[in-house]
Amino acid sequence: MGSRAIAFSGGMLRATVLAVFVLLLGLTVASAERRVALVLGNSQYEHAAALPNPVRDAQAMAERLQALGFEVVSGFDLTKQQTQTTVAQFAKQVRGADVALFFYAGHGLQVSGKNYLLPIDAALEDETSLDFEAVSVDFVLRQMSRETSIRLVFLDACRDNPLAQVLAKTAGVKGASSGLAEIPIENGGAGTLVAFAASPNQLTYDGSGDHSPFTKALLQHIGETNISITEAVNRVTSDVFKATNGKQRPWINVSLTTEVVLHKVDLNAPLIVGEARPPQEEANSGTRNTGVTASQENGDQLALDVLRQKIPKLETDEPIFFDRPIKFGDPAIDGKSIAQLIMGEPLFSPVEGLDKSMWQGKHCDGCHQWNEARLCEQAKNFATNDVSVMRLQHPLGTRFKVALAKWAQSGCQ
Repeated sequence: MGSRAIAFSGGMLRATVLAVFVLLLGLTVASAERRVALVLGNSQYEHAAALPNPVRDAQAMAERLQALGFEVVSGFDLTKQQTQTTVAQFAKQVRGADVALFFYAGHGLQVSGKNYLLPIDAALEDETSLDFEAVSVDFVLRQMSRETSIRLVFLDACRDNPLAQVLAKTAGVKGASSGLAEIPIENGGAGTLVAFAASPNQLTYDGSGDHSPFTKALLQHIGETNISITEAVNRVTSDVFKATNGKQRPWINVSLTTEVVLHKVDLNAPLIVGEARPPQEEANSGTRNTGVTASQENGDQLALDVLRQKIPKLETDEPIFFDRPIKFGDPAIDGKSIAQLIMGEPLFSPVEGLDKSMWQGKHCDGCHQWNEARLCEQAKNFATNDVSVMRLQHPLGTRFKVALAKWAQSGCQ
């Protein structure tokens, strides 16, 4: 019985340590709340020209949401029947979720104020085609509204759509157009946020890169540390507007009764690095069965090795001194000494979202009460636990922390 307890506690310890490493690698450990997402992307249309980015957009978003603790139901280049099957799976899975999310990239259209998403086999030869070939956005929203608390919707579906033109001209359907219509928000739960890639009735740009301007910005800002989803979408709007020279402005309809933060991090929580060891007397006792396998030990070491590979290298291999210029390999701080940098201004906010008046024009030593002795103590922590330099982004950059660790290794000279 005793050996089983030791085996169990040893396994739990390693699971905890590995979970911390995953967090340090930029992933998010799933919180107690349940999150479920539906992610769809269509590029290879059978009756219209292929779109370069939607499938890539959706695949990248699915990965990002999984990293944020979502259960993800996804589908790429789906027909109408395949889409219905995927939505049905999502409807069963999302019931009772704390956060329900829907992301779509591909062709979409509106008819008389109703929005539709187009599977790859949609032809839209006449008005009846809408019922049998398109997917109503309202239909998807109903599925994600059953016993859910928070609903988040992101539609990158306002691209110039030739099928909408066919429906309007050939079939004579009035009110058919490529731009999507405003979606009214229903009350219930903690609320809903709907974000369109463009303003109602306007078109979006697919982009010349790997992702559309909207999805590129969304991937960057969704799940930023301790940033609310409302603020994240505001940042997306700003980025898209700038990237398209003011031609595309995302539109948001939000009615949330609580702050929604997809990546919460306690900045005061202690960093856990390494693994606790059993007392020496236990290690030398007759009970040696700790339940630790070679594969478990290899897994722990692999997590450390992967994390260490992410630590940036300095441009110089020479010893680091407090008051001598350093080749960091970062143009923003290259050629400056540690002494100079702590008397300078931070490159960005030391705490994400902090008002500029609180840090711009301020000296780093004023914020942290830095001096050579205090800084040496901090540097020793970086030297002792090398992966700790990756814990939080530093106002002077990660290479500054790497240099501090190297300075401590030579005795803080």
